[in-house]
Amino acid sequence: MLEKRIRHFNRYQDIIRAMIHNGFGSIAKELGLSDMLPFGGQWTFEGKEVKNRPAAERIRAILEELGPTFVKLGQMLSTRPDIVPPSVILELEKLQNHVPAFSPEEVKKIIESNLEATIDELFSDFTEEALAAASIGQVHKAVLHTGEEVAVKVQRPNIQGNIETDLEILHNIARLAEKRFSWARDYGISDIVDEFSQSLHQELDYGIEGRNSEKIANQFIDNDIIKIPSIYWDYSTKRVLTMEYVEGIKINEIEMLDELGFDRQLISERFTDAMMNQILINGLFHADPHPGNVLIQPGNRIVLIDFGNIGHLDTRIKYAFATLIIALKRGNTDSVMRAILKLGFTPDDINYDKLRSDVEEIIDKYYGHPLNTLNMSEAVNDFFTLTYLHHIRIPSDLTMLGKTFLAVEGVVETLNPEFNIIDVIEPFGEKLIKERLKPKNLADSLWNKVVEYSDILDEMPRNINELMNKLKEGKFRVQIEVPQLDVFLGKMDKVGNQLSYAIILLSFSIIMAGLIIGSSSRGSGSILWQVPIIEIGSIIATLMVLYLLYSIFKSGKF
Repeated sequence: MLEKRIRHFNRYQDIIRAMIHNGFGSIAKELGLSDMLPFGGQWTFEGKEVKNRPAAERIRAILEELGPTFVKLGQMLSTRPDIVPPSVILELEKLQNHVPAFSPEEVKKIIESNLEATIDELFSDFTEEALAAASIGQVHKAVLHTGEEVAVKVQRPNIQGNIETDLEILHNIARLAEKRFSWARDYGISDIVDEFSQSLHQELDYGIEGRNSEKIANQFIDNDIIKIPSIYWDYSTKRVLTMEYVEGIKINEIEMLDELGFDRQLISERFTDAMMNQILINGLFHADPHPGNVLIQPGNRIVLIDFGNIGHLDTRIKYAFATLIIALKRGNTDSVMRAILKLGFTPDDINYDKLRSDVEEIIDKYYGHPLNTLNMSEAVNDFFTLTYLHHIRIPSDLTMLGKTFLAVEGVVETLNPEFNIIDVIEPFGEKLIKERLKPKNLADSLWNKVVEYSDILDEMPRNINELMNKLKEGKFRVQIEVPQLDVFLGKMDKVGNQLSYAIILLSFSIIMAGLIIGSSSRGSGSILWQVPIIEIGSIIATLMVLYLLYSIFKSGKF
């Protein structure tokens, strides 16, 4: 427990220093980060003036300073144009994992402890120099005793503990932000951190990456032109992943492809076809198809590697996406709006009239133009700009889909500028639409809805019975929230206290006037006037006034 507190203490200091150093000290203070530190109030949050550096650039600098977890957070946020402004996304896309390889001794120690055998017992040859190094792990080439060449991916020492500390702190910061800022609550910052945490935990488990690789490979089991490296499960654990070693030319190495006589047009078609098959047909896709993860082998064969980042599209999202495409093609504003609202989570205060106006503007931009003239990057950006402006939160898998489309288009444009990705996407879209309209699929959808509503109807008598019992017992409560009601009631309290004060003063004046008039007839001989009634009345009235004044001042409502 003490060790954990020390780790958190040190990490909070790192975060606060990075924010101050990059001109965000005031935000650190508003977040209440100083409350997380002993003697936090003694920190200086003014920071130094950061001139000639845009805020987006300074945000990227903070994430880079804080290391792997925060770099990955930034990379994830760069795929969320529904919640992050475009200027910030442009900077976050520049985030890179600049990390040196860790030592061969540490590599061997991790492999041997995880596979419970020595390096010599596992491999006939092991290359100590890393082929590639990243924030979570690095890759080494090796040869099994059976002669197969393999790539061994090894997780960094202590990376799991460091990431867990950062994730705990990110959860705390998210909760603080939601307490202090309405925008943080609107965008569900805690949910975003939960989502990021789940994704990062999966990335830390190499077993999940291996299973994802095999799931994608099964999509192309009868396809000789798409290659996915095999996994060697006997040499793999959560922290060590051993896979088939493959060689090839990176898909963006144009000069080498031309020198060796590869067909770039054919490669463009095959690559796009492979990605669309994953996305629109199977709903499970490689979500990071950058040039380093796509290799070309003889025969224009395509190799996909590194399945640490996978996207999932369920049937509902696939069909809603298809509906959106159809509606845009037909220029149907209502259908586009329904598709967008079905795809995302809308805020309670959404302005439907403004949303309709913005949707019509997008339709005017694309309606009537042939699909093969559509710029996919521009269309995706327009869609996410719309969701960002209207605070519509889009499921992460859908934003991942958008980014994957952009990555595919970027690779294809480099490979073959004349190739239009829409020419390949359109047939898949039509196939998806036809699939949705098949009688069997319509019947299945109807049956699912019948089951869903039958459950509601089945539970209805019990729910009504519970409601009636609560009504009978007087336990039924309705909580009504009226915006600004507390402010209104507070003002009414003040008015009431001020009115009471005035009435008491008036009563005091009347009593005193009566007593003074009555005192003039003391000579009448009545016993009553022998009592010092003016003095007693004055004392009583004064005490009443003082008590009332004390009550009003104590309430603070005056």
